[in-house]
Amino acid sequence: MKKMTLFSLAWPIFIETALFMLLGMIDVWILSGYDDLAASAVGTANQAVSIVTIVFNIISTASAVMISQYLGAGKRESASQTAALSIVLQLCFGLLISLIFLLFNRPLLTLIGTDGQLLDFAGQYLSIVGGTIFLQAAITALSVIIRNHGLTRIMMYVSVGINLFNTAADLVLVPRLGVAGAALATCAGRLIGCALLTVILFTKIEKPSVFKTLMPFPFRQLAMMLKVGVPSAAETFLYNLSQLVITAIVLNCLSENELIAKTYVQSVTMLFYLCSLAIGQASQIMIGHLVGAGKTDEAYRQGRRSHRTALLITAITCAVGVLLRKQLIGLFTDNPGVISVCADIILLNCVLELGRTTNLVLIACMRGAGDVYFPTMCAIFSNWLLSVLGSYLMAVVFGMGLYGMWIALAADECVRGALMLARWRRGRWRGKRIVRPDAPDREKKALPKSRRGALLALIKAKL
Repeated sequence: MKKMTLFSLAWPIFIETALFMLLGMIDVWILSGYDDLAASAVGTANQAVSIVTIVFNIISTASAVMISQYLGAGKRESASQTAALSIVLQLCFGLLISLIFLLFNRPLLTLIGTDGQLLDFAGQYLSIVGGTIFLQAAITALSVIIRNHGLTRIMMYVSVGINLFNTAADLVLVPRLGVAGAALATCAGRLIGCALLTVILFTKIEKPSVFKTLMPFPFRQLAMMLKVGVPSAAETFLYNLSQLVITAIVLNCLSENELIAKTYVQSVTMLFYLCSLAIGQASQIMIGHLVGAGKTDEAYRQGRRSHRTALLITAITCAVGVLLRKQLIGLFTDNPGVISVCADIILLNCVLELGRTTNLVLIACMRGAGDVYFPTMCAIFSNWLLSVLGSYLMAVVFGMGLYGMWIALAADECVRGALMLARWRRGRWRGKRIVRPDAPDREKKALPKSRRGALLALIKAKL
């Protein structure tokens, strides 16, 4: 495998992530021309998807950490076994969650305070996109494997193809079918992406026979996957759940302009933390390889470099975003009330991005090192005390609406960011590696059948 650098890994992830986010923004943008409420409904439905698909995060996060550390330690066969296990588990859980969305999409949306025409639009979108979520589960599993082998550029090319297709399909289907058209375009794009990634996996990295490594079933690998994945996914779960609870709490106290502005600002501010997200994912791959190889000092320095780079880029991006904030929102709507609210919130959002950048990069670094419990404990404290309770007090009790909610979210991100930075500097993540250096690779566990083979293996081991 060629030598990895932050830039070589991060820029394709940046393009890929940008295109993935653009996929959602295209849906919102095209639907905003159809109906502002329909655009808001897609954002609400996607929140429901993010909360229910937590199981995907459990498997993908764990497999990413384990594969990168196995590869760093030179345990190629164990990395392949982990890859096969993650694909099978993702597909099984994906099919189960698809069934849940098909049967219970409206009750799930009602739980987060959606009603009226917003519920009709969101339910229609969720039944189609959620009902085929198993395709996204497969894409998640395949992309983790491909990325952690350093092939981030290939993932970028696939994302380009998916987004070009999705944009063309949106332009054709949304004017005719509305929300259903946007959902069908998204599903078709996922189907094409899943097919392409499957071909790439079995031509560039693994052979179809890799699934034979699951016989007998690797219960030890599954236990390790749960040990790593559950705490990591819990951190993401708690964050997403807190966002849903906040939405449910403040939904009735927001004006229609503020509700629409919330969706548009969230779409625009994705651009602000895009680089940080890419740098974080690239850093997780690098640090997983370094920690797997036992190079913790080099991993520490890489984490610091990644964090400083992300902060600089975020500061520049926020400055540009502030200068062009009205023009950016103008892409979605010409409603002066909505544009005015959005412009003010984007100014507040600059403070939030400093904390979010630190969290995105350093939490990813700690995951790569195997330190998965500390971010979860911080999420329990910060998400619920500062984000949820703070949003209720600021937005509802003090009547500050969307402005109060954004202040509470910024406080959460900044406090957690300070805790993550202190953790990384103190080095408490050292010694949390998942892969034991003395553990044999899977392919070395089987003893040679003949005495001659055993003797040759013994001589080779001594040499």
